[in-house]
Amino acid sequence: MRSRRRSARFADVSLTDFIAGLPKAELHVHHVGSASPRIVSELAERHPGVVPSDPDALADFFAFRDFGHFIEVYLAVVDLIRTPEDIRLLTYEVAREMAQTQSLRYAELTCTPYTSVVRGIPIEAYGEAIEDARAAALRDFGLRLQWIYDIPGESGLPAADATLEFVLKNPTDGLIGFGLGGPEVGVPRPQFQPHFDAARAAGLHSVPHAGETTGPQTIWDAINVLGAERIGHGTSAAQDPELLAHLAETGIPLEVCPSSNIATRAVERLEDHPIRAFRDAGVQVTVNSDDPPMFSTTLNHEYAIAADLLGLDEAGLGDLAKAAVDASFADDAFKAQLRGEIDSYVAER
Repeated sequence: MRSRRRSARFADVSLTDFIAGLPKAELHVHHVGSASPRIVSELAERHPGVVPSDPDALADFFAFRDFGHFIEVYLAVVDLIRTPEDIRLLTYEVAREMAQTQSLRYAELTCTPYTSVVRGIPIEAYGEAIEDARAAALRDFGLRLQWIYDIPGESGLPAADATLEFVLKNPTDGLIGFGLGGPEVGVPRPQFQPHFDAARAAGLHSVPHAGETTGPQTIWDAINVLGAERIGHGTSAAQDPELLAHLAETGIPLEVCPSSNIATRAVERLEDHPIRAFRDAGVQVTVNSDDPPMFSTTLNHEYAIAADLLGLDEAGLGDLAKAAVDASFADDAFKAQLRGEIDSYVAER
């Protein structure tokens, strides 16, 4: 990634404008966690209860004390999604905002069908709703969506069993990956090895979260036991030089989410974020927004943070955008098309 030195806290105005129009792919972004205040408000009006529908009150609701509190709030929003129509609304409106405000051309959206199925939505209806929204997003916004079904770690092995069953018995056209999210503390990765083995045998890619709020051993387990092809977060990898060297040598990318790491207290200050250590060690880095409205961020803002922390100019930001394309599970023809679009955009500036 090419770079330049800047003294501004975040990207200057011209670079901010550049980022806004830069064609992008995103690899670590959650389905429910992408619900903006506008979308959450509409769902809260449909289903009054714990989550406020007033935008100002929502801002206070999304002020997290720690990672555990974040999970509580996240699940409260999940409780608003009670019908297939809610699923379809959420997915389509998230796609609208991705394409129209973030210049996204491609996204691998992490979905957690288990939390909807246990609340009464049949998996068949869930799959139909997201696929209908997927087709509409491509038609209406030019955004290509793919799905990663993840195990909610806080729900343990029953959730893992059910999620694997969804993958094997009710696959959707857009399903490409199998993941693991939620808390890491008290949720050891090796217990899910049979589930990841079966999902990989069915042709899905392995993309677990690891090393966000736990140490490097969780990342080693994700790689050696779960066959991880990318690592969600991987923040603690910076603590282990051997692990950094392994990531660089094998080309296993990290899905880095700076604002998320600050909001959940995984990292104390942005200045302390290990993204520079990753880059300097030769690790492939992608920048992502995770649960953007919940963390008061956007993908554009995460790129601005990366520009500041890594000293990137426009060419360097173009390289960062292409790194996400390269680390994606899109087909080769689409990757070449999107890389070309990024190169053209950079050249024309």
